[in-house]
Amino acid sequence: LDNKKHVELKMDQALLLIHNELLETNLTVYWKSECCYQCLFQFLVNISHGRKPGKPTLAPVSISTQHGSILQINNTLEEKEVCRLEYQFGEFGNYSVLIKHTHNGVSEIACDLVVNKSPVDSNLPVSVAFLVGLAVIIAVSFLRFLLSLEDFNNWVSKAINSQETDHLINSDLGSPGRADPLTGDPQPETRCPSAPGYRLRCLDTFRGVALILMVFVNYGGGRYWYFKHSSWNGLTVADLVFPWFVFIMGSSIFLSMTSVLQRGCSKFKLLGKIVWRSFLLTCIGIFIVNPNYCLGPLSWDKVRIPGVLQRLGVTYFVVAVLELLFAKPIHENCVSDRRFSYLRDITCSWCQWLFILLLESIWLGLTFLLPVPGCPTGYLGPGGIGDLGKYVNCTGGAAGYIDHLLLGSDHLYQHPSSTVLYHTTVAFDPEGILGTINSIVMAFLGVQAGKILLYYKGQTKGILIRFTAWCCVLGLISIALTKVSENEGFIPINKNLWSISYVTTLSAFAFFILLALYLVIDVRGLWTGAPFFYPGMNSILVYVGHEVFENYFPFQWKLEDNQSHKEHLTQNIVATALWVLIAYVLYKKKIFWKI
Repeated sequence: LDNKKHVELKMDQALLLIHNELLETNLTVYWKSECCYQCLFQFLVNISHGRKPGKPTLAPVSISTQHGSILQINNTLEEKEVCRLEYQFGEFGNYSVLIKHTHNGVSEIACDLVVNKSPVDSNLPVSVAFLVGLAVIIAVSFLRFLLSLEDFNNWVSKAINSQETDHLINSDLGSPGRADPLTGDPQPETRCPSAPGYRLRCLDTFRGVALILMVFVNYGGGRYWYFKHSSWNGLTVADLVFPWFVFIMGSSIFLSMTSVLQRGCSKFKLLGKIVWRSFLLTCIGIFIVNPNYCLGPLSWDKVRIPGVLQRLGVTYFVVAVLELLFAKPIHENCVSDRRFSYLRDITCSWCQWLFILLLESIWLGLTFLLPVPGCPTGYLGPGGIGDLGKYVNCTGGAAGYIDHLLLGSDHLYQHPSSTVLYHTTVAFDPEGILGTINSIVMAFLGVQAGKILLYYKGQTKGILIRFTAWCCVLGLISIALTKVSENEGFIPINKNLWSISYVTTLSAFAFFILLALYLVIDVRGLWTGAPFFYPGMNSILVYVGHEVFENYFPFQWKLEDNQSHKEHLTQNIVATALWVLIAYVLYKKKIFWKI
């Protein structure tokens, strides 16, 4: 056991001691994660034969604990499998695999797994953080309940200044401001009487939820695997936030555009604003928020062209221009007119729907019909060691090929999530050109949600029915495309590719969440949307700010134990909470970043 000191364990790793008691057989151990779909086994370690009875040869190795592991032990000389083990190792645990002969009439080889030292509970910090957060929510809710009671109100009034008390009691932690949903910036109190200028807190709250989750996972999410992007197919928490942000952007585009046109703004002037804002989003993404800074001084040789803000800019431009071309001012007295068709929110947009369906046809055609050199047509896999290593450099199929062809490998994301499990070596950008088509589709589904909210304003039942219907329809499409399987469907859910099943699944979730928030916040008034409402009102500032100041105190500091989930989680929660506080202060001071 002296060799243990040569293995330095890191986060999400365990120590595995492999004992070979076979006197004449050298062994080779291979490993793969059970989450790695159709992957080749990877070499782990060679072990020479035992020295003599009772004196096994020992090989210490570190092994991943993020997912279940599959160990295959082969006879080195014959390359014949001796035994296979499947086990979920625990973080910082100490395990032994004992490989020896059994003598039950026939000499056979047995592989036994022994736990030498129990692992730590790596998920305990998340559970504690959740309980603390829940306790804070309960405490705040109880305080608000007490403040609503007249007797308690009178008691507080005697204790502090009456003016301060009135402000405390009457405040709803940030009432809905008159803000432009297109930009998130405050609108003047005076507006055209006929403008549909009602603003829903559920939209800003939903945007804030997506944004805060995005900040948290971008800061590291406590270094937990489920707060990181999925290596290829499937969903993690990190895969949810960006499409939700795109969805809400689509809703805001329609509500804002209708309001602005009602106030008399010309389409030509509005087009200029759309072009300028798209240009600014793209420039901020390329020149300010660019992950290739880690490669050295930023230069055109290495600058990453795709990105989150770049995709937002392109998506915003296409969807906004599409709506602008067919936009008609809607008077409030027409919004709730029952003479309109039951499906007016769809039929009035048939031209836009034709364009969106055409775009989706282009995505399907390029994805499944475009010939890719050295790769099978219609390939959706990760390449690397996936698919038994047959298509090593085919990561992303047509999506990756188009990006390499038009942008060049040096201008793409150099460390895609597929490298974690699939050991891919080629650059691949999850915000690439082909995936942007489905980002536009996602935003247009958000536009559809905005139309429902506006066209059926005042008809709560009608809004809820339509949100439920969209949720069910999109969910059924996802079921058909994926066959309720992570990897075996026609088109698996994949964030890297922004597959159509990914869009329909996340849109179904978005409609459901928006339905719940609308009912709880805007209809029943059971929740004000705090604290998520505040960053939702200043989303661009919070996003750019958290990227630019990520490595500065107090958002990051030197950890005492860099291999501790607890310390990383604490740091990431504090950093995220600081941005919520900053957004709250800016909201109270009526400071909004307009672009």
